[in-house]
Amino acid sequence: MAEPGTQTSPSGIFRFFDKVGRYAVSGIEEVGNGGMMVAESFYWLFLGFRYKQPVRMNAVIQQMMEIGISAIPIIALLAGSISVTLAIQGIYTLRIFGAEGHVTAGLAFIVVREFAPMITGILVAGRSGSALAARIGTMKINQEIDALKVMGVNPVRFLVAPPLIAMLIMVPCLSMMSNVVGLFLAGIYINVELGISLAAYFDQIIDILTVKDVMQGLGKSAIYAVEIAVIGVVNGASVSGGAEGVGKATTRSVVQSISAIIITAMVVVIFTTL
Repeated sequence: MAEPGTQTSPSGIFRFFDKVGRYAVSGIEEVGNGGMMVAESFYWLFLGFRYKQPVRMNAVIQQMMEIGISAIPIIALLAGSISVTLAIQGIYTLRIFGAEGHVTAGLAFIVVREFAPMITGILVAGRSGSALAARIGTMKINQEIDALKVMGVNPVRFLVAPPLIAMLIMVPCLSMMSNVVGLFLAGIYINVELGISLAAYFDQIIDILTVKDVMQGLGKSAIYAVEIAVIGVVNGASVSGGAEGVGKATTRSVVQSISAIIITAMVVVIFTTL
């Protein structure tokens, strides 16, 4: 029994649950902050003119160039490479059953519904999500965000709304481009390997795919765009500790964005296939 005036150290189980509780509260707080930023961004987008503080369209266009146009080469390269790899593995697997001619069906579904939006989202998270977190983190350390508030400029309207809108526009466009490039290059490989003409190959794709399949992929890419922007902003705004803090926030932003993309893809697949 402990003597009066002394404190007994908490047991390991209490420390464990204390840490879990703190992480849970912190996670819920970040989700709430992200949701508020999204709502406030759309508020300023549609009602900013009323208060003479519209979202800057030149900033949105600049973000669209950085997020979308600059990413076209690397996204096209990886979309084509992954689609050709899927075609190779699909032919190899179906050849066991003598059904390699049916590789088009599986390839079309998996590229359009899953891999094109997912790969696009992961690349945008690595390129633009990390840059967004680093930029906002640096501004916070240099007290530039506080300076915006002093000048009467809303930080969400100035810093969050332009990249969020740009990602909502460009990520689905990049996903559509990934669909076209991936299916085209995979079709070239199938033409060489199986002798199926490109005309017949695309006729099969048109017969197999529906508008619902394409819209499902584009819908996922829009969700990924919001997740990337919000996670980048939230991590950038939570920076502390100088340059080291910026590096940690940037890394955390990329890891969380990729994790969110993969988990979202799994959840959407579960609910759309029930």
